[in-house]
Amino acid sequence: MFKSLRAQTLHYFARPHDSLPREPVKSPAAWRGEDLRGRTDWIVTLSEADVAEIESALRASGDRPMQQLARADFPLPTLGPRIEAWRDEVHRGRGFVLVRGVPVAKWTVAQSERFFWCFGHWLGTPGAQNPEGDLLGHVRDQKTGQDVRYYRTNKQLEVHTDTADIVGLLCLQKAKAGGLSRIVSSVAVFNELLKRRPDLAPRLFAPMWFDTKGEGGVRAFALPPCRHSGGELRTFWQSDYYRTVQRFEHVPRLSPAEQELLDVYDGIANSPEFHLDMDLEPGDVQLLSNHTQLHARTAFEDWPEPARRRHLLRLWISVPQRASLKQRWLRARSGVSLTLAAAAELLKEKRRGHAAARS
Repeated sequence: MFKSLRAQTLHYFARPHDSLPREPVKSPAAWRGEDLRGRTDWIVTLSEADVAEIESALRASGDRPMQQLARADFPLPTLGPRIEAWRDEVHRGRGFVLVRGVPVAKWTVAQSERFFWCFGHWLGTPGAQNPEGDLLGHVRDQKTGQDVRYYRTNKQLEVHTDTADIVGLLCLQKAKAGGLSRIVSSVAVFNELLKRRPDLAPRLFAPMWFDTKGEGGVRAFALPPCRHSGGELRTFWQSDYYRTVQRFEHVPRLSPAEQELLDVYDGIANSPEFHLDMDLEPGDVQLLSNHTQLHARTAFEDWPEPARRRHLLRLWISVPQRASLKQRWLRARSGVSLTLAAAAELLKEKRRGHAAARS
């Protein structure tokens, strides 16, 4: 069982909204990096018994194609309830968890893929990560062309979110140098922005254009970065792509205030006071909420040997929603608005293409 890219995107962006927060948002996800660096309560280390249970589940999954496997095919009687608790901590609590000790060094890549895919089903429903329908992403420098999503390069990635409730990374190999994973609470960043620049904060709740890199049939799309309802702030942030979208003539130019908003927001997010860096080791699993956390990556230098080059597996997970009738209605309204806006933009894109062909 898995979600198509369209279904997952709609699920993620159907964010309830009915108010603008005028005061700092109170949430366990509103942490600051300076408060967590000396703590380890966000790190879980697997025991020998945990690893034995995982390897028993791997054997129980047999040799069926990975996409045919679901949660029931990967029995984790002891570890399973703990994984669900980690999911709740990510989705409703602090917003992230780091799990250490997956024995990838003694597994083949295929075994690591099989484990991570089945692990994802204990968190929720995995989904496609691109129009090609890739369900398990391989994060590495693919040395491809210029118009490509940055995770497929060795470049620095600015703070952003992905279009799924949870993003999971399993480290198989780390880089020769660099490649640190940086996370920051988008709730804490918003609260600080509200404190410093209350004049800029409301702009986060109006549509902002971003560069889709051609995915979904359109080159650019506009969505509000932030939505707020029921005391919860949900943020979609694409720092790089809010800027690169300006290469398209049909996209409105950023106003000075909007440019300042991007700079101030990113400046807060990149401050050591707010972010937390992780040097992921082989066998580490990082789980993040894409509603309350931003993530980034420092540039990296790879090993010359192909087998040693930086390599992470990536999952996008949709989490079942537990919400009141009002929240479900607000989500449905948001989903309908998104569907209509996407259809309209796709039609405009086709018309622009026809016009360019005739000129």
